[in-house]
Amino acid sequence: MRDHIIGEDYELLDIVTDGPLATMKINAKGEEVEKTRIDCTADDWRKREKNAKAKKWLVCGLGPDEYSRIQSCTTTKEIWHTLQVAHEGTPQVKRSRGTLLYSQYKNFTMKESETIQEMYTRFTTLINEL
Repeated sequence: MRDHIIGEDYELLDIVTDGPLATMKINAKGEEVEKTRIDCTADDWRKREKNAKAKKWLVCGLGPDEYSRIQSCTTTKEIWHTLQVAHEGTPQVKRSRGTLLYSQYKNFTMKESETIQEMYTRFTTLINEL
């Protein structure tokens, strides 16, 4: 997914990982608020377009099950984080999985009933997961 986004526009990946490009202004109370359509400059419209394009790239590549996970997300950064956790897990889950795979690697032996090809396939799968 990362490569597809970068292939379209390198700046889109920054929007996905860091959050949308801001189109903000300071109101009369000194607060930072989103610009209205009338207040937007050409650069602001370019930023809004990039934000929408980044979201489109993420959402259009998803199936119905994945879409149901992210449909309540409002920003591309939030969508990206939700998908990362769903597919890669939290850092704690990653560490636990790595420990388990390393243990399987250390204790790897050929089973009595398997051929060398089957053992090699099982070993290659384990290495790839590591």
